[in-house]
Amino acid sequence: MAKLFIKQAEQYAAARPNYPIKLFEFIASKTPCHDLAWDVGAGSGQASRSLAGIYKKVIATDTSSKQLEFAEKLANVRYELTPPTMSSTSEIEKLVAKESSVDLVTVAQALHWFDLTNFYSNVKHVLKKPNGVIAAWCYTNPEVNAAVDKVFQRFYDEELGPHWDKARRLVEDGYRGIEFPFEKVDEDESTGSQSLPVKFVTEKEMVLEEYMTYLRSSSAYQTAKEKGLELLTAEMEGEFADSWKEDGIEKKIVRFPIHLLIGRVGEGRRV
Repeated sequence: MAKLFIKQAEQYAAARPNYPIKLFEFIASKTPCHDLAWDVGAGSGQASRSLAGIYKKVIATDTSSKQLEFAEKLANVRYELTPPTMSSTSEIEKLVAKESSVDLVTVAQALHWFDLTNFYSNVKHVLKKPNGVIAAWCYTNPEVNAAVDKVFQRFYDEELGPHWDKARRLVEDGYRGIEFPFEKVDEDESTGSQSLPVKFVTEKEMVLEEYMTYLRSSSAYQTAKEKGLELLTAEMEGEFADSWKEDGIEKKIVRFPIHLLIGRVGEGRRV
C-alpha cells in the first residue's frame, strides 16, 4: 500500500481532510488514562496531531517514509517507520510499545489495508487490560452539492472504479463488514445502544483545484497513472469545473461522512 502513495505524499498531506475534535473527544472519553496512544497507519499525521493534544505521548507509525516526512514534528509524538507486518513480540515491543502499556490504538482510513489477524494480535498485546481502547474509522466519498456530486459519482463509478483495490469495498460499506473482535465500550447517552459504526462528519473548505488535488490523491487514480492512464482528462476536468461554477461560489464546504468502530480489549491476549 505504501508504494501507491509515495509519489503523491505531499499531495495527500495537503488534500486530505482533518478530523473533527468531537471525534477525538469522544474516543478519549472512553480511555480511563491518557498516557500513551499508538496511531497506526499515521500517514502524514492528520490524526496524530489531534491525539497529541490529549495524550501525553503518541507513537505514530507508518510503512511509508515519504508519508512520514510530511507529518508535523511535535515534542510528544514519536514517528516510527515500520514493516507492513510485525509478527514477533520483540519486534512490536522494540518499534512500538511494551505489553499492556498503551491506552489507545487508533487507525484512521487504513484498517482495510491491514492483515487483520496479525494486527489485532499486536493490538491485544500492547493495550492495557481490560480498558485499553481501539478506535478505527474511515471516511466515505466527499459531498459538495447536487451538481458536483453527480459528476463525482459518475467519475467514481466509471473511471476510478476499475482501479480500486478490493479492500475499498470495506470503506464503501462504512466498515460495517469488517472484522472487529473487541468488547463494547461502556454505554452512555453518546453511544446509545453502541450500534457500530458510530457516525461523525468532517468538513474541509476547498476551491476547485484543492478538490481536484483530493481526487488525484486517491490510490485508484495513482494506480491508473502508474499504468499510463490519465483518468482526469481535459474533458473530465471541464465537467468538474462547470459543475463547480454552477452556484457561483468559489470556496465550498466539502463534507466527508466518518464511520467509527470502537471497542475495549477486555482481557484479550495475543493470539
